[in-house]
Amino acid sequence: MVTQSNAQVTISLTELGLDDEDLQTTVQNLLPQLREVDGVEDADLVAVENAPKNTKALGGFVLGLLNAQVNAANIKTLFKFLGDRLGNKPIKMVLKAPDGRELNLEASSREEFEFAFQKAQDFLNNTANSKDE
Repeated sequence: MVTQSNAQVTISLTELGLDDEDLQTTVQNLLPQLREVDGVEDADLVAVENAPKNTKALGGFVLGLLNAQVNAANIKTLFKFLGDRLGNKPIKMVLKAPDGRELNLEASSREEFEFAFQKAQDFLNNTANSKDE
């Protein structure tokens, strides 16, 4: 039996055009919902020590960023959740495969979320296939 490794997904809501306080409130409201999504093994705010360049922090966490560890086999559930909650808002995601490769994705409509999911699935399938060779 082949076991699926977890992928890391960093979700950025910084493009929503909210002020810092509203942005952090939005992220903190989304976090418990994200933790309930099937296949999400862990989710949390991004700590300042893991901050990407050119980001702002508030209270020890990077504004507008969430990290989720997701079972690669259930990545579709995460994308469906994000599309349902944020389907008409611009978000950026970085998908990090278990082998360390990264894929940058952007979506701001349900159609773009579906396209981003297809790219993510192909990316993760290529990771799994390269391990089999």
